[in-house]
Amino acid sequence: MALVAGIDSSTQSCKVVVRDLDTGRLIRSGAAPHPAGTEIDPAAWEDALQVAIGRAGGLADVDAISVAAQQHGMVCLDERGDVVRAALLWNDTRSADAASDLVRELDGGASAWASAVGSVPLASFTISKLRWLAEHEPSNAARAALVCLPHDWLTWRMSRSSSLDDVATDRSDASGTGYWSPATGRYRTDLLELAMGRAPQVPQVLAPEGRAGRAGGCLLAAGAGDNAAAALGLGARPGDVVISVGTSGVVSAVGITPASDPSGTVAGFADATGRFLPLVCTLNGARVFDTVAELLGVSLKELADLAVAAPAGASGLALVPYFAGERTPNRPDSTAAIHGLTLANSTRSNLARAAIEGLLCGLADGVDALRAAGCVAERVFLIGGAAKSEALCEIAPAVLGLPVLVPQPGEYVADGAARQAAWALTGALPAWQVGQVNVFDAAPTPAVRERYAEVAGMTASQL
Repeated sequence: MALVAGIDSSTQSCKVVVRDLDTGRLIRSGAAPHPAGTEIDPAAWEDALQVAIGRAGGLADVDAISVAAQQHGMVCLDERGDVVRAALLWNDTRSADAASDLVRELDGGASAWASAVGSVPLASFTISKLRWLAEHEPSNAARAALVCLPHDWLTWRMSRSSSLDDVATDRSDASGTGYWSPATGRYRTDLLELAMGRAPQVPQVLAPEGRAGRAGGCLLAAGAGDNAAAALGLGARPGDVVISVGTSGVVSAVGITPASDPSGTVAGFADATGRFLPLVCTLNGARVFDTVAELLGVSLKELADLAVAAPAGASGLALVPYFAGERTPNRPDSTAAIHGLTLANSTRSNLARAAIEGLLCGLADGVDALRAAGCVAERVFLIGGAAKSEALCEIAPAVLGLPVLVPQPGEYVADGAARQAAWALTGALPAWQVGQVNVFDAAPTPAVRERYAEVAGMTASQL
């Protein structure tokens, strides 16, 4: 029996799955946590990977491996291949001003950026972090011989190569840098020079089925960004919207043509199949539930029970959940706000309901933005840690206005990586089955979204 492995090096942890090449059946798995924070020594990812591999029973019998990982993270290597400084992760917002400066400095502004690379720089993008590095740590910027991303670095480390020429990436992850164009399939080194004052070496961009080298006797596939890997793991097709609620909230769709949104709401990324993955990302995902549950002194299960007990619209109570600032809309310095508190509606159930509806309204805005960018939205796949919440699953179709499919809990990023590993090994993308999928549907509740739009606008006017 031939085996393949998929790795998900996410913000919070590293997961490894080993699957049967022919059927996709899960053979074994393992996981290990990552340190908290928005600035991480990449060595911590490698350490967690080795622990996760050990807990998965090792990879000695595996024929191919693919690494998927969090996007945007800035990993700078010097001429010897040593890490120059701790990686700045996607959720590190110190580069917000740098992003604004980059947009202003390019002739044509946001429209020119969207045309050039499909996206407008935000604090999360690699290019913005590189500008911050050049301005605040010029000596480290000068040492950076090559700039890569988390999955690029981990794949290269697994290959045991010492040559920077062997560092490789894929379309999906390259499209989140801000200096690679999904439309042309080429780097825009002029934009890299705009950010840093020079253009350091960048990884070669492999095809989705490409090979990045070998780890001992095992083939290394190209790898992918986490959202593209999740779509691949789900077998998403045009018409599908994938909403992942983990550390962040991510809304993505499978596109046939590259997207370009001058407003910056939609990032015009590439996917892991050769198509495109227009995407909207919010900073505030499952942590909204954690925060409100702690505030109420209840468990997540109790929070869900409280939310289901409250009426749609939470009796007029609305929560704008910008606890960590926000990326979409681009308000990195914003804070959360509760609107409409009265003596009658100030109940724990209403606050729990408002938390879930507030999170979903932000994601529904993302679906609308994808539609405006030309995407078709027929149904939603809901995944991520928060998809385990029965309340979220039950309330989601009413707020989103679409049927919601919730696959059985799984590691879909790692599964997509495993599927890519099989593709690289055999030359054919396997048609593995996702497994049991629960379908949720409900009558739309437009009043909930109208109320949220009203209070979110009030919050913006106060900034």
